[in-house]
Amino acid sequence: MTARSTDLSRRGVLRLGALGALGVPAVLAACSGGYDESPDPLAPLLAMAEADAAAARKLPAGGDAAGQLADARAAQAAALKAEVDRLNRPVSTPSVPPAPADFGGFKDRLAAARKQAEDMVPALPAYRAGLVASVAAGCAGLQRIAPQLGPGEDAKPVAAPSGTVAQEAVDPLQKALAAEHAALWVYGLVTAFLPGDFGDALKSGRAEHTARRDAVTQMISTASATPVAPEAAYVPPKPVTDTASAASLVASAEGDTAAAWLGVVTHTDDAGLRQMAVQALVAAARRGTPWRQEAGEKPAAVALPGQAG
Repeated sequence: MTARSTDLSRRGVLRLGALGALGVPAVLAACSGGYDESPDPLAPLLAMAEADAAAARKLPAGGDAAGQLADARAAQAAALKAEVDRLNRPVSTPSVPPAPADFGGFKDRLAAARKQAEDMVPALPAYRAGLVASVAAGCAGLQRIAPQLGPGEDAKPVAAPSGTVAQEAVDPLQKALAAEHAALWVYGLVTAFLPGDFGDALKSGRAEHTARRDAVTQMISTASATPVAPEAAYVPPKPVTDTASAASLVASAEGDTAAAWLGVVTHTDDAGLRQMAVQALVAAARRGTPWRQEAGEKPAAVALPGQAG
């Protein structure tokens, strides 16, 4: 590293003199512009997640589902706290309604946390938008781990934002389209390994993935790019031989689509596109939970869908 010279040139002295003529407040304002002194908007989400985790651990009933709920909300709280601590904005004590005293009370609590997070996503900086979108999807997935918590609202119908997408959004949309292609292939493959009572789940999953595939294909084409084509076939991470392995593959495909759509959230500032992406993320989380349950995977609900690890 090259040391900075302590000598001031005549031109530098004149420049400092000109700045001094503007007055001290102007210099101070220029130096302090990088710090936001307003309360952190993530603080209410953090406080609610912490309260939920603590309350769920104290529930006298709820069994394994209550434990999964507590662990997931604790993981969400830890991720939110790390981000709040990173920015180190002024600490406030948000007003948070008391956590439920019984397991069924978390149904409305999770729905409220999901909505609060979803509403924040369009206006946040990219990284924070991705984190909060994952929290929203995680709460949506948790509502499907037990009948007392749900079933919760489905994701909003597929709707492409108006206008042409920006060029920087094309690449993440291509990755989302590739994930949708792969998911549709998986839904077709597993049909032969699942009994008839899975018909409705397969039909609704295929329909939603088809709608998103078609919408994204049109969006990419409108941006004067060539939509990525599906592969002729895909290689499952494990052989599919029975109901459990088929369900595990569908859950894996939903996890892949969640990660791809989270990438869209974090690579665009367009509010409409973010809203479309967070709904796709929520939908993947809600579909993935029962498939993970069927496969015997634990936890059944992913705390932060789309996030690595």
